[in-house]
Amino acid sequence: MELGAQFETLAAELSAAQHAASESISYSDQWSCAKIHMRAGVDARAERDAGTRQIEAILARLDPIERAIMQTQACTISGLGVKARHAAYVMSQYWEAPIDQIDWETRAVRLLIEAVCDVARTPLPLRNERSND
Repeated sequence: MELGAQFETLAAELSAAQHAASESISYSDQWSCAKIHMRAGVDARAERDAGTRQIEAILARLDPIERAIMQTQACTISGLGVKARHAAYVMSQYWEAPIDQIDWETRAVRLLIEAVCDVARTPLPLRNERSND
């Protein structure tokens, strides 16, 4: 279970960093489109680079945890939930469209992951963030 907690913590940290980076990019694009000041472009680039470095550092910390989740056998329903949650994270694009608009194979995998998470009582944030099925 410790792997699950570590994974959830870092996945949340990564999501926040990615969200901050995307806000920074759109903010800097507005500034560059308006051609306000050359210094603003330099600051925005430095901010973007710092955001990228932060995301890369989180991914580096997340990698061994993900590998351990994949290599560890699930012996309990909770352990299976950790594996399903990780699979959902890896296959997050499966939640980008409503369930009735995805192909058969994608739907099968998505429904399996959701069913395992439901049985294991493992929250699946993708379900709430991307679709209201």
